[in-house]
Amino acid sequence: MKRSREKAASELFAALYPRLAGWCRRLVDDDGTAHEIASEAFTRLWARWTTVDEPRGFLYVTAANLVRDHWRKVERERKAVRRATTEAAISPPLEQADPSVRLLVQSLPERLRVPILLHYYADMPIREVSVLTGRKEGTVKADLHAARELLRAHLRRSLDHTL
Repeated sequence: MKRSREKAASELFAALYPRLAGWCRRLVDDDGTAHEIASEAFTRLWARWTTVDEPRGFLYVTAANLVRDHWRKVERERKAVRRATTEAAISPPLEQADPSVRLLVQSLPERLRVPILLHYYADMPIREVSVLTGRKEGTVKADLHAARELLRAHLRRSLDHTL
């Protein structure tokens, strides 16, 4: 009896997981998150395996709920980033940084300013900045590099004028 349930579960997974994960991928636009959601839906199905009459329907409803939760989380993170960016742009950092550097950072385009503020001023690791901004880690690193180069060029010009 237990063997046949395991076989049925295994066959169901093989038949439905790829399609469920693909459906989730189209909704969340991220492979890793899509696989996490599909896996979590199957985990929840296994926990109720003996009481679920329609496993396919259960999987899709569960996955849809998890996708909705993901969307809500992403929106909360976006709002938090906007708030943090606005607060950082309005109020100076706690440490007394050179005011000209602060002004230069504030003058950066938003695409470059947000990662600088989150990484250097809020001490967030690149991975967290990536999650909060919805950008790939490589993109965040490239933006940080571009921002540092712009700041370096501005500082060189201003030092040349003072010498």
